[in-house]
Amino acid sequence: MVSNKVELALNKQIEFEAASSQYYLAMASWAETQGLTGVAEFLYAQSNEERMHMLKLIKYVNERGGKALIPALKEQPQKFKSVHFVFEEVLKHEVFVSNEINGLVEICLKEKDYTTHNFLQWYVAEQIEEEAMARKVLDKLKLIGDDKGGMYLFDRDLPSIAGPAAGRGGK
Repeated sequence: MVSNKVELALNKQIEFEAASSQYYLAMASWAETQGLTGVAEFLYAQSNEERMHMLKLIKYVNERGGKALIPALKEQPQKFKSVHFVFEEVLKHEVFVSNEINGLVEICLKEKDYTTHNFLQWYVAEQIEEEAMARKVLDKLKLIGDDKGGMYLFDRDLPSIAGPAAGRGGK
């Protein structure tokens, strides 16, 4: 059984994961309308991955005797300045989520909920991968600069540039 504090914190994380999924979905839709099919495919996969993270949390809360709360959907931005801007936002967002996960781990330790602490270690490791992937993509975009040919190749090759993170689904 999870404590009220842990349950509240887990439900907040469910909300963050849902928001992440929606944010990446909005980015994917934007990219697709810009003719960036590789970027869109990558971001659709990221959106799905965040949804799977949310579902994993929902099931965990319910299995531990809590009540997972399904958050309302909030409207997401519909336009983005550039692909570079999108991935800067991805990195900022992943750093934010990492900080939230770390806060959740801290709550578990204070509450002496070692079962949830153990469960969350998967998320801690996942966030390291997510941040590294975003940095790797941004590094490639910096190399490309304003070169349209480079952007064409980047868009085409994004799944291989990003590595296993692209299209992992729910792992």
